[in-house]
Amino acid sequence: MLRVVNELKTPLRRGFSSVNLYNYTSGRWVYNDALRHKERRAVFHVDGLESVNQTFNDVVRLSKLAEGGFNRTFLISLRDGRQVVARVPYPMTAPIPNYYAVASEDQRSCGIPVPEIYGYSADSDNIAGIPYILMEFVHGPSSLTQLEAKMMSHSFPAGGSLYLASDLEKVATVGVPLEDKRFCVGPDTKLSLWHGRRAGLNVGRGPYHSAEAALMGAAQKELAYLKQFGQPLLPLRRERRPIFKYQAQSPSDHVENLERYLGITASLVPRDPALSRFCIRHPDLQPNNIFVSWSPDSDCKIVSLFDWQHTSIPPMFLLAGIPQRLQNHADDVSHSMIVPSRPDNIDEMDEAQRDNEEYRYRCRLVHYHYVTSTKKLFLHAGGPWTGETLDLKVALIEAKNRWEELAGRGALCPFDFDATDVEETMAMEEVMIKMTRGFEILQSMQDVGEEGWVLAEDYERAVAFFKEYKEEALAGAETAEEREEILGHWPWDDMDEEMYM
Repeated sequence: MLRVVNELKTPLRRGFSSVNLYNYTSGRWVYNDALRHKERRAVFHVDGLESVNQTFNDVVRLSKLAEGGFNRTFLISLRDGRQVVARVPYPMTAPIPNYYAVASEDQRSCGIPVPEIYGYSADSDNIAGIPYILMEFVHGPSSLTQLEAKMMSHSFPAGGSLYLASDLEKVATVGVPLEDKRFCVGPDTKLSLWHGRRAGLNVGRGPYHSAEAALMGAAQKELAYLKQFGQPLLPLRRERRPIFKYQAQSPSDHVENLERYLGITASLVPRDPALSRFCIRHPDLQPNNIFVSWSPDSDCKIVSLFDWQHTSIPPMFLLAGIPQRLQNHADDVSHSMIVPSRPDNIDEMDEAQRDNEEYRYRCRLVHYHYVTSTKKLFLHAGGPWTGETLDLKVALIEAKNRWEELAGRGALCPFDFDATDVEETMAMEEVMIKMTRGFEILQSMQDVGEEGWVLAEDYERAVAFFKEYKEEALAGAETAEEREEILGHWPWDDMDEEMYM
């Protein structure tokens, strides 16, 4: 979620309020609004940020440009007409290694239009008093299809995230060097690996030297977390609690399913080695991260891709996490689940046609492997435990049911489930799907997004809607127990999230 915000009408200079620069102003949250804002409040020395790489008097104005899920972006306008983008992280990302992964710089060297980095500080020991990164304000047109094809064709010697080699040396972490020795692959900066108390765990987060190691890393992290901090919890997502009869769930069930998953990772690696090479792609290619320009003849050109932080380098088959706006469900081949192939006459096509066909083939290929379970297993096994294990268990059951497709003809699945357990679990999943659809319909009626986010101007309306809906639910409660369940587990009330960290 990244919103482009209006620039301040008045240039921000000495004597003007900087409160809006520190705080999140692009939206609000229907529940835990104060907590979400606290996570995103980033205080810094405005004069200091303006003075990085130039004198204070060179600056005409500093304005808020955009707010994302993990950082805030400012536009610094200079007296000579130049513009510089400054980006500062929210406090919620603090546990992640602050030596900025440099996926954008590497992609720039490969011809992807990303901003040039002018300078950065990995910690708060600077004149701005906050970690920051300075970059150019967009250059270099291209088409999204060509950019994706370029990204997917570039291989890396290991999995993890990209760093400047000189930065990684400062934290005594051994990286895997690239051909360009300025860069190396180091620990993965994906947020789920560092969530809450997980940041303090001494577990491997890369670099990964094999596809199987990449499949295992996130699950091993979560297993270590549960063995040290696990305790019975209610599901974090309160709309899912009725299916569990509002009872706290033991982490031991999730531990057991994680161990099942870790026992099959070798079988999840595709037999085609081309699918196991380590690749990179932009993690969130939504419109707000794609900067465009319009020519006088109304042609739209991509001039830059932003928000490369937390970019991972996984095996290619795990890049099947297609951004929502680029999913391939509408493609006939993907929809029918036919194993994709390149056209027979691809060698006879011109370069542009070949690029388009190659891109279409890769989209179909990653879509196919996603639907055949590997990605779902990886996501559910590696994500932070949120008080339930249903999604991972269902994915494991589906994998077992299609085991020969995953592991090869005649292969035996190393785990089993009791037939009654499978029947009950899949019935539970069916009910859960219906309940989730109902919840999503209610959210969409008020334009409520992830974690209860709404546009600031829609906040009061949404809060009033869910308050009235709660009153109706309480009025319709037939027993004291049902009333207590509504009061204690209402999905749109504030809640304490500390125990899930």
